[in-house]
Amino acid sequence: MILFEKTFAPTLRTLADTLVAQTVETWTFDDTATRRAAEAAFEARGIKARCRSAYKPLVVAFREEIDTDGLVSARITWPRHPQAGARRFLLESYPLTAMLPDVAIEFVEGAESDAMPSYLVELAYRDGAKRKLTVDAPNRVHEDYARNTALSPCGWMVVDSEAKALETDYEQLFHATMAALGNATWGQEPFFQELRITANFPAVDEDLGTGDEVLSLREALHEDFYFSALEFFGLLAGRPVGYRNLQPGQIVPDIRLGDSPSVQVELLAYDQSAGPDFTQDLETAGRALSPAQIRAELLNIEGEEFTARSVAGREITAIYRSGTDRGVIISAGQHANETTSPVGTLRAARQLALRPDAHFTICPLENPDGYALHQRLIQTNPRHMHHAARYTALGDDLEYRTGEELYEQAIRREAERRLPATLHLNFHGYPAHEWTRPLSGYVPRGFEVWTIPKGFFLVMRYLEGWDRAARALMEDVTERLNDVPGLRAFNEAQIALFERHAGETGFEILNGFPVLISQDERHRLPMTLITEYPDETIYDDAFRAGHEAQMATVLAAYDALQKLPDELMPSQLVA
Repeated sequence: MILFEKTFAPTLRTLADTLVAQTVETWTFDDTATRRAAEAAFEARGIKARCRSAYKPLVVAFREEIDTDGLVSARITWPRHPQAGARRFLLESYPLTAMLPDVAIEFVEGAESDAMPSYLVELAYRDGAKRKLTVDAPNRVHEDYARNTALSPCGWMVVDSEAKALETDYEQLFHATMAALGNATWGQEPFFQELRITANFPAVDEDLGTGDEVLSLREALHEDFYFSALEFFGLLAGRPVGYRNLQPGQIVPDIRLGDSPSVQVELLAYDQSAGPDFTQDLETAGRALSPAQIRAELLNIEGEEFTARSVAGREITAIYRSGTDRGVIISAGQHANETTSPVGTLRAARQLALRPDAHFTICPLENPDGYALHQRLIQTNPRHMHHAARYTALGDDLEYRTGEELYEQAIRREAERRLPATLHLNFHGYPAHEWTRPLSGYVPRGFEVWTIPKGFFLVMRYLEGWDRAARALMEDVTERLNDVPGLRAFNEAQIALFERHAGETGFEILNGFPVLISQDERHRLPMTLITEYPDETIYDDAFRAGHEAQMATVLAAYDALQKLPDELMPSQLVA
């Protein structure tokens, strides 16, 4: 069932064909090639034009307009606006310091103002030359789809010195689609099985030449569609923003490269396809495993098989390996776009299974519906983070699910029934490059601390009375992680870049590794160790480094648990 479809006139092409003026400056959501082509088209009609990017204008200015040859230093005063966080425009400058490693960049906080945001840039060159300029960052204050006030990048133009707002094709496509959702008639949640938003937009991804960083207007549109739709349906259901129990159905933005901006919104039945079937060497895998290989590798581990069913009917498989060690529950793939954890946990389980006394359960893929969606979406956009695949086909986070029909969560409950362990290893990842929602305040609401990568870190949550055991275990694990080649240096480099553009991480540093250790009564097991590796879009050597860190953490945590003195544990739940 098609809810909405529309094609939009390309903004710059239309202006270049119709505008009557002597000079024009534009800020639009377009890639470099589109903006250069528009400048040529304006020039052919006798109009002097400069077409700039509305998305990350400071970064783009250093790529396209500012001469960096012989540049020695740059002093950048970032703007502050009363409707945005104090560091919002400092965040937008990311990853400039990594792009210009030989330039001494100083960031200075500007005075708060509700005027048009602009950066003041002061440059010094090797030959003694100095230059001062401003880089405008057009933004508008508006109400977003969570009904909060937001300050968002927007289209803008200056025609013969007269400045005015310009609603771009990118903005029109987004807001018209969200309006269509608002105008539709919805029943009770789940409101649908699959809500597919297929959009075409003529913007190629542009690699920034540092880490995994990329300018991707299409990825940003996916993120804005997905989370704005979640916010819309959350309000419709009367739930708080960010409520992870919300079950709207599976929201699937599929943002493709196309010649003209267009969108189609349709309601579909769940996709139940098996997905691609390919095999890699588990130890050296350079990308996410196929679902078939995950199952095959799991079944090669000797133990008792147990299963559950996903919302869309896919099987979830786990293995219980009985032994005399203190038992550990190992989980991966809760958030299915976080792709190193299934590989790392399987590699570790394979090693543990060689030990005669090993005692554990392992489920390497808890969310097969999300994983199948991720496999679909990376066929066209392999370097996008695809947060639509994060949650289940019901649209909720399986860990937060309540009620009689547990579906995916049933696999954890059965693991806990078979093995009343003291430690749950729940392995995760997060974006390997900047995560933005440019049309909804730029910084992803509810995920502000995840917007740029900050290395591999560990989160320990414990129940009342387990604080000493939790800290002792984390001391041991972090000490062991120093043995993983390159991991600590990787962390230090990412954290240094994070701190230049976002300030302090808020982490405790334990044996050189960032950790968060806190009491949390939401969990059922006494201790839950969560890993966070920046992995959502990485491949090849970067991917291999990711699952090496995940594997090492499983083994370190398992061994650390065996060594914990009994007196640190307030109850003997050890199976």
